[in-house]
Amino acid sequence: MSAVSVTSATSHLHAVATRKAMLRLLPVLCLAYFMSYVDRTNIAMAKTQLQADVGISVAAFGLGAGLFFVTYAFLEVPSNLIMYRVGPRRWIFRIAVSWGTVTALMMFVSNDITFYLLRILLGAAEAGLFPAMMFMITQWFAQKDRATAIGYTYLAATIGIFLGGPMGGALMGMQDTLGLHGWQWMFLVEGILTILVGFVVLVMLPDTPQTAGWLNQEEADALTDGATGGGEAHERHSVRGNVKVAFGRPFILLIGLIYFLNQVTNNGVTFNVPSIVEEMNVSSTFMIGLLSGITGVGGTLGVLLIPRIAKRFTNEPAIIGVLAGGCAVVAALFLATSSPVLRIILIGVLAFFYLGTLPLFWSVAMPRMTGLMAAAGLAFINTVGLTGGFVGPYVFGLMESASGTPVTGFWIIIGVSVVGVFLAMALGRALKKEDRALAKEAAEAAATRTTFRRTDVPEHTADLKEKK
Repeated sequence: MSAVSVTSATSHLHAVATRKAMLRLLPVLCLAYFMSYVDRTNIAMAKTQLQADVGISVAAFGLGAGLFFVTYAFLEVPSNLIMYRVGPRRWIFRIAVSWGTVTALMMFVSNDITFYLLRILLGAAEAGLFPAMMFMITQWFAQKDRATAIGYTYLAATIGIFLGGPMGGALMGMQDTLGLHGWQWMFLVEGILTILVGFVVLVMLPDTPQTAGWLNQEEADALTDGATGGGEAHERHSVRGNVKVAFGRPFILLIGLIYFLNQVTNNGVTFNVPSIVEEMNVSSTFMIGLLSGITGVGGTLGVLLIPRIAKRFTNEPAIIGVLAGGCAVVAALFLATSSPVLRIILIGVLAFFYLGTLPLFWSVAMPRMTGLMAAAGLAFINTVGLTGGFVGPYVFGLMESASGTPVTGFWIIIGVSVVGVFLAMALGRALKKEDRALAKEAAEAAATRTTFRRTDVPEHTADLKEKK
């Protein structure tokens, strides 16, 4: 068989195996991520009722919403290092059962302190989920397929936004059933569902291609080779070495900072859209949830279309900068109009930009780290980024307390988006420098291997040459 035929057969085998992974692996990951997004954002639906039933103020709500991300971010790296040792399947199962339990316990919120405490525990329970999922993508998919795989993963989040609102609104319609408030039913039911999803993960999620019963050995090998590029040339196996390499590289810090600003916008909007809709004289909790789902519609289009658009271009940092600029423009237009219909549409467009850009962050980072370094580095990026999940709701809450309306938080979106544009420019320069350094390292490694092959000659062979 010719070399061309062998290459064609290998490519076909990898394509078949990749399609299987897309259809069998990603739905399980998406189910877990869907419930995580529902459970971390469902308090947005309960905002007004918590104020009325428990006495939680706007500022206290913003603080509690953000406290989730403090423990979530702080424990990201330790969680992912444990995941690397015990395997994604068992660790994601543990995460799901833990956060489902805490979500159910949210039904017992009785004052500001219990609200803060349970949000902190929820962040600790869920820490490590998303970077564990991103680590699995580095182990299963080749670089050319990763943006698409990440986009499908984020699709779970956008569907969570779209369906989570109406689902939460419907559950809150059970007000006074068995003597419980509607928001108590919402937390209880969604927590139980999450625990059940954890057991689905335990049964159906394989750790690696080699342990997937729905792949044959050739397909598993093809996926592994495609994901690693045929080897692990830059792999490091000590935690100390990986921490130094993963955390000290400029492009990783810049991606984390841009992600931070993105999350200020993302979570600031997510936790306040229901109250913005409610200001439009919408009283039905189901309709508030349904209209709030516009961010899910816009985000779904974003995570599906933007990775495909990015494939046509080689300059991903430039695309990230354009999308950040788009957020600033849309937020300015939102503040410039008072039309409820136009404002709803603009919120959807804004979500298209800030959610659609998320797959690009990970697509930029993944090809430049592997193995344990990927587990540490991806978690570190998520740690830096998700601190924006604390800042966003908190500063939105402060702005609403000062102005009396949640829409003033859109001034914050304009500011962080403009800064994001300049950071994207810096990221482009940092990536060029990083790629030159990696190319130099690869060339030096190849030269070392060549020299070794030439000098590693058995002594008896050298003696024979001298006798001749």
